[in-house]
Amino acid sequence: MTRHVQKDPYYAVIFTSKLADNTDGYAEISKKMNELVKNQKGFIGVESIREGKNGVTISYWETMEDIRNWSMNERHAEAKQGGKEKWYEKFSVKICKVEREYAFGE
Repeated sequence: MTRHVQKDPYYAVIFTSKLADNTDGYAEISKKMNELVKNQKGFIGVESIREGKNGVTISYWETMEDIRNWSMNERHAEAKQGGKEKWYEKFSVKICKVEREYAFGE
């Protein structure tokens, strides 16, 4: 996990996906997006897991405005279009407000 402790509340964007059969270029664009997002205003961190074709990525943000700005980022928009056209069989996005966080361990 690359997330830092964040004062509540904050926002989580939950992206679930199922990859298509042809994923040529997917790993490269995914790596580029992971680097690009780190410099976005309000970005807190990200957690991601993939098992076979199914994946879940949760990104954390300070505000809804920060999420909207990331969504409108030109390179991110191009990657999303590539996902729709080539890399994903299906996906969904959920945006949640995190009111409280606690953890055990670490």
